[in-house]
Amino acid sequence: MNLNYKNLLPADFSPASRVWVYQASRLLSMGEAIDAEQKIESFTAQWQSHGADVRAAGFLFFGQFVILIADETAASVSGCSTDSSVRFIKSLEASYGVNFFDRTTLAFVIKDKIQLLPYTQVQYALDNGYLTGDTPYFNNLVANKQQLEESWIIPLKASWLKDRITLPA
Repeated sequence: MNLNYKNLLPADFSPASRVWVYQASRLLSMGEAIDAEQKIESFTAQWQSHGADVRAAGFLFFGQFVILIADETAASVSGCSTDSSVRFIKSLEASYGVNFFDRTTLAFVIKDKIQLLPYTQVQYALDNGYLTGDTPYFNNLVANKQQLEESWIIPLKASWLKDRITLPA
């Protein structure tokens, strides 16, 4: 699986640009993905904060992750504009029958595919060899462009989970 996404991010956006990652509860079909990409592009093109255009970009990565980026060097994203982005993501949920707000299901790359696993099953998966400390994990808690570039897809042993699991010896 090709995990290269960094070259698709806007090079001229500040490293401090705010990022929101929304993970779908399943892989979108090809038709859904094409439709979602058009909707994401349309939303980011008209996204505003207090009447000012938000310098924004949006992506659907790996058919499962909606990424919104706002470069706040021109206009900051306020509560109202954040609310509009949440409404947009909820509209995608309704369109495709998926959940983008389940933070208890985690995404890993296993056998060259993105696999979702409930948080409560991570230790079991480690204990039984389905996961290792080196398994790529999607750290959807990244908050800015620099973190998205450097620590979105990281080994499980380098994630926030490391303090909540016991890695096999």
